[in-house]
Amino acid sequence: MRTEGLRKRYGSIEAVGGLDLHLYAGEVFSFLGPNGSGKSTTVGMILGLVKPSAGRALCFGNDMSTHAWPTLRRIGAMIEAPAFYPYLSGYDNLKVITIALGDIPDTRIEETLELVGLTERAHSQYKTYSLGMKQRLGIASTLVRNPDIVILDEPTNGLDPAGTREVRQLIPRLAEQGRAVFLCSHLLREVQEVSDRVAIVQRGKLVAEGRVDDLLGRGQFLRLKSNNMEALARELSSIDFVTEVNRVDGFFRARAPVEQSATLNQMLVEKGIYLSEITPWQQELEDYFLEMTAGEASL
Repeated sequence: MRTEGLRKRYGSIEAVGGLDLHLYAGEVFSFLGPNGSGKSTTVGMILGLVKPSAGRALCFGNDMSTHAWPTLRRIGAMIEAPAFYPYLSGYDNLKVITIALGDIPDTRIEETLELVGLTERAHSQYKTYSLGMKQRLGIASTLVRNPDIVILDEPTNGLDPAGTREVRQLIPRLAEQGRAVFLCSHLLREVQEVSDRVAIVQRGKLVAEGRVDDLLGRGQFLRLKSNNMEALARELSSIDFVTEVNRVDGFFRARAPVEQSATLNQMLVEKGIYLSEITPWQQELEDYFLEMTAGEASL
């Protein structure tokens, strides 16, 4: 799936401003942004529910604004919390869906319930399910026809910690089976744990995209502290494999390979500078998100 120059205007308001996105099989791709940044509109255009003002969304080579219907059979989407019959079992609720879709064998229902971890409660009434189980059944409803792309919008919304963990553990498994997973979520810690790549939009425009490890600088930064920070700053600036130094909250954040930590420490000792701390600098996705969106915290 990809978008090419995807735009949507509502009168004088540009909700989405020329997005170029790519989604690949076997990955979890998270789409993030503050409220009003165009996430829902983008998802609507990807699914062919909203007509672009310019550009296009392509799934399996088909333009979703003109040929959405045949392509949608290969896409499973959970945009809002699905409604199920409370007195039917999880199995029977999925059976109702497969009857409506047609050409789906009962064995696929069983496979899907096993995938989302509901086999043991397959024949329990839906009303007896926990919040996490209900959400996993909702995801199962998108998987029952074995789609190649799965779109999940806030799949952990309203869940307690146990339910959130259940869904968080499920999402990577969907990608491991070769599917492309497009995830929208405001829980950035969860996103950080399950995502291969992320894209961040602000006011309809892409402000960052890439692999999580690359964006957060994992393995690329060191956190350093000494009792003589001025001397430490001078020496760091003279070391060739240290390419960037910033002072943050009483520490130095230095761009340098983590595997060079011992070498760096030895070089500083030889200059009479002794470190009280040298550790890998692990930036959190939440901090990076706020930095890229200028502190617009509401997602």
